[in-house]
Amino acid sequence: MSAYKLDEIDSGILNIIQKDGETTYKELASILKRSKSNIVERIKNLKKDGFIDRCVVLVDVEKLRSIFTAFPLVQLRNHGQDSIASFKAEMALHAEVMECYHITGNFDFMLKIVINDMFAYNDFLTEHISPNPLVGKIQSFMVLSQSKRETAYLV
Repeated sequence: MSAYKLDEIDSGILNIIQKDGETTYKELASILKRSKSNIVERIKNLKKDGFIDRCVVLVDVEKLRSIFTAFPLVQLRNHGQDSIASFKAEMALHAEVMECYHITGNFDFMLKIVINDMFAYNDFLTEHISPNPLVGKIQSFMVLSQSKRETAYLV
C-alpha cells in the first residue's frame, strides 16, 4: 500500500469538499492557491489511497416523507469475536440500519435505525433483532428532534 502523507493542501481539500462536494477543481485551486492540475492530481491520490471513500449527496429525507429515528443499544449474550462479527454482518444486511457501532460499556452495539414510524420500528425489532439468538438485551432511545447534522470531519 502507498505511504501517501497528507499535507496542509490535502487537508484543505478534504475540509472544503466534505462541506460542499460540488466545489470545482478551479474553485479549490483558487482557494488553496494551487494550480488546477495540482488539485486534480491530489484528489486522484486521495481517492487512490482511500482518504476519499466515496462521494454522496445528502438528501433532506423529511422533505420526501416522514421518518422515525431510533438508537437502540444492543447487548449480546456472548462477547466472543465470532458473535461480534456475526452481529455486524447481520446488521449490514438491513437498509433500515443506517449506522452500527461496536461500543464499550454495558451494551455492545449502538445502532441508528431510520424507518417510517414507531409501528414499523417495533416490527423491525421483533422480526430482525430480538429473535437473533446472539441478542440478550435491547434498550431503545427514540429521537424527538434533531438540532445538528454534520457529516464533515475536521482534517
